[in-house]
Order: sequence, then C-alpha cells, then structure tokens
Amino acid sequence: MRKLIESLSINEKKILPYLEEKNLSEICKKSNLDKVTVLRALEYLSNKKIIELETERKKVVDVGVNGALYRRKGLPERRLLLLLNEKRIIPLKDAEKESGLSSDEFKVSLGVLKNKAFIEIKNGKVILSASKEEISKKSLEEVFLESLPADEDSLTPEQQFSLKNLMKRKDIVEVEERKKFLIKVTSLGREIMSAKDVSKELIEQITPDLLKKEQNWKNKKFRRYDVTVPLPRINGGKRHFVNQAIDYGRRIWMDMGFEEMAGDIIQPSFWVFDALFTAQDHPVREMQDTFFLGRKHELPDKKLVDAVRTSHEKGVSGSKGWGYEWDPEEAKKMVLRTHTTCLSARTLAGLKKEDLPKKYFAIGKCFRNETVDWSHGFEFNQSEGIVVAPDLNFRHLLGYLKQFFNKMGFEKIRFTPAYFPYTEPSVEIHWWHPEKKVWLELGGAGMFRPEVVVTLLGVDVPVLAWGPGFDRILMDYYQVKDLRELYKNDINQLRKMKSWVKV
Repeated sequence: MRKLIESLSINEKKILPYLEEKNLSEICKKSNLDKVTVLRALEYLSNKKIIELETERKKVVDVGVNGALYRRKGLPERRLLLLLNEKRIIPLKDAEKESGLSSDEFKVSLGVLKNKAFIEIKNGKVILSASKEEISKKSLEEVFLESLPADEDSLTPEQQFSLKNLMKRKDIVEVEERKKFLIKVTSLGREIMSAKDVSKELIEQITPDLLKKEQNWKNKKFRRYDVTVPLPRINGGKRHFVNQAIDYGRRIWMDMGFEEMAGDIIQPSFWVFDALFTAQDHPVREMQDTFFLGRKHELPDKKLVDAVRTSHEKGVSGSKGWGYEWDPEEAKKMVLRTHTTCLSARTLAGLKKEDLPKKYFAIGKCFRNETVDWSHGFEFNQSEGIVVAPDLNFRHLLGYLKQFFNKMGFEKIRFTPAYFPYTEPSVEIHWWHPEKKVWLELGGAGMFRPEVVVTLLGVDVPVLAWGPGFDRILMDYYQVKDLRELYKNDINQLRKMKSWVKV
C-alpha cells in the first residue's frame, strides 16, 4: 500500500478527502480544481483500484437561449396578454409595436392566445376575452419553464405536454444528454484515505533548479510512477489532411518541372468565360450555375479585348466564332471563379513566343452554385495544368496525365473521348477501382482550341490543358464516402485521419 501512496499525484491527493461527495461540482469546489483536472485525477484513482468510477447517461431538459430570456421577461404571449389587460382592445399594428415583440414572436403569441380563447381578432383589432382569473393564472408552459432543468424520464404528463409545445418554438427549451459520474470508494481506497502519511509531500519531477543544490533532493522521497497505467491519448497538432494532400499534389507537379500559377478566387467574367471562348448566352453563365458578386471590374488592355471580341463575333484561324454581338459589360461582371482554368487563360495572355516552351500548374479552390449532397459541393479543389510548346501532340497530354495520376496512387488509368467547350480533342480520365471493380471518372482534359490560344497568345501553338477535380481523388484515398466530410472539421475525425503518405 505504501508504494501506491507514493505513486499518488498532487491532484489525486487533493481530491482524496472529498471522494464521498456525491456531486462532481462539490469536489471541484472543495479541492479548488477545475472539472477536467478532477475527472483526470478520478480516472487515475480508478486505474489504481482506489475508487470505482461509473458513468450514467441521462437526457436533461433545460432552457435554451430564448428560454433564459423568457424566464426573466416572461413568454411573449404573457407580455402581449398583460398589454391587452391594460387596453382591452387595440389595433393589430399598434399591438405589435407596443408589445416590444419581434414579428415572429408576435405572430406566435397571437396563435397561442387565440387557441386558448383568450383573444379575438376582428376588423384588424385584437380584443381581449379572457377573464381576470385566466390572465393571472400561469400557463402550464410558464410553470414548466420555471421548473427546469429536469430529467426527461421524470416528467409528468402535463410537463411532457408543455415540452412538446415549447419544442415547436425556437431555442426555448433543449434536450441534451448529460453524464453523471458515480464514485464508489473501495476498501483499498478507505485504507489509503485514513493513512497518516498520505499528505506527505514528494518530489514530482527532476528539474535544473532541483539539481543545483544537494539539500533540495538529498534524503527526500520521489514520487513513484507506474509506467504501465493507461493514460489519456495525447493528440499532437498537424496540418489538415486536405492541405497535406494538396501539398503532395503540388510537389508532384514541381518534380515534373512545372511552375505554379496563382490568382484570386474572385475574377472578372472576362477571364473565367470570355477568354476561354464561352459564349455569353451559354447556360453555365446563368445565375443558377455561377456566383455573381453584383459588381464589375475594368477589362484588360484594348488589344486583348478586341481579340476576344473578334473570336466570339467572327472567329479566328478558320473558325466562324459564335456569330453574335459580344457585350463588354457582360465580361466585366465579377464572379467567384468556377474553375482554375481562368489562371491558365491569364498565364497564356502574359506569355510571348520567345518564352516557350513552358509548363504551369495550379491547385486551388473553385465555386459553383450546386445543390450540396454526398458527391457535390458549392466549393471544391481543382488540379489545373497547361503545357505550351511548338511540337506537342495529343500523346504528350496522355503521358503527363498518366504520370501524375500514377504518382497520386492511381495505377490503372484509361482515357475516353469527351467534349469540353474550349478543348478539342478532349478526353475524360477514368481509374479502375480494384475493390468496386468499376471505372471511376477522375476528370477531363484536352488541347486548347485555336479560339483560345491564338486570341490570348497571338500565335497558333499546341497547348495541353487539364483540370480534374482534386477532392474526388482525396475521397478514395481517405475512404470518405460523403464529400462534405472533407470540410466539416470534426475534431475527432481530424485526429483519426491518416496522413498523406503516398510516395
């Protein structure tokens, strides 16, 4: 038993005299320790068989944010009833104004009082019909609110009725699961509690100050440590797993000789759509697909704007264009970028023929007005890339894509023909899922059309381009079945999530 006493920490010794207390808050108060410290000390005492610690879960009904306010000021219907008790008849508009209630509170109060036959509404006026007894008597809901907190299992039928009514209204009451800790002192624990030397001070740790003078430690007792006792898990800090994966993808492109492109998430429509030969009446530019910001931005230099206008109205390099009158005001509208391809457009516009060959990539956030579900979100990460050189062909494009996805851990890749507005030819990348035994789409790619390249670069040079979604790559690696789990920031999930370790 002596060894056990010598293993007790300072906090364990502090709570020993108060273990008979039934309430955890009392132990905290008398030991002058916070709840987390007390619970940790109780766990250690339980591991040492000094106490038996059990957890009892129960549902407790308590006041919500509005409930605390209403318990002090009165329920909205009570406040309206007191106003009517003074004036008996009052116009609806005046009643709402003089009651001091919000519009929602006033409407609910009218409904509650009308259901109880306390008021009538005629000719735009509220008429009190309740007796003095009915006005002075507290309602079941008011009595119930004053009685909280209460165990849900112990509610009377009347209280259950009141709870049901109040739950229909916002933040008046809430039901939450709470833990109750039951502490039982063992026979060994009683022996230790009655031991004379249990409060004797021991040296807890060796420090530089302790070692400076011999009298600080010589002939003194050190606390014993049991290295076999289970301890709470310690979670170290780490980067968010999505950011880890983005860093890894960024490193792959850099290792392949690419330069990184960067740019704002807010862009003029000119770069997001017009420079990429997307017609101004294309459905993708409608409000239901794109987040418009209600402001405009000046267009770039006149020479580039005129080149884009010509590509849309008349075409370039044998193209007929779209054959409509291009509107510069549409191109000025600011949007949350719907893809990172706008960065490729801006990069191409800044290149000169003598700069070639060049390779660029970007991994960044994009936004689309999607209905959020397990496979879609209104924001997502995209992996973007372009290669610009005179002697490129379609096989080079497939080679770059295969190399990247192999390095990301997708071994079996295939390509199928596809259509995209600003690339021709175009492909979709698919990966064979070894467990599901199906081909899964990873994204799209192609070679930029002359209407894009000639307009922005000034010369007709092959440009390889791709922009697959990056988040779906992460879903498979992390075995996430719902896209929303990537960004919900559940601390327990973040602690358990493995690091990105593909090599």
